[in-house]
Amino acid sequence: MTDRPEIVCICGSVRFRDEMRTANRDLTFAGVIVVAPGEAEEPVTGEQKAALDALHLSKIDLADRVLVVNPGGYVGESTSREIAYARAAGKPVSFTDPV
Repeated sequence: MTDRPEIVCICGSVRFRDEMRTANRDLTFAGVIVVAPGEAEEPVTGEQKAALDALHLSKIDLADRVLVVNPGGYVGESTSREIAYARAAGKPVSFTDPV
C-alpha cells in the first residue's frame, strides 16, 4: 500500500473547459492529484494537436483512473479515443453525465 493521493486524469472536449476546471478544483480540494488536458488561448497547429494528444495519453498512463467530463452525455472523437486507451490499459473510467 502507498500513502500517496489518488491520481485522476480528466478527459473531455475543450468546449467543456469551464466544467473541467470545476472538476479539477473539486477533486483537488478532495485531496486528489489531478492531471488534465493542456490549454491554449490561441489556435494550435495540427502538429501541436498531435503532440498534445500524445502527451495526454501519457497523463492517462500516470493516473489511477480517468474522469470524463461530458455535460449532456457528449463524448467527441478525441475523448472516445482516450477512453478506449484508458480501458485498454485497465484504468477505471467514470463520467460526469450519463453517456
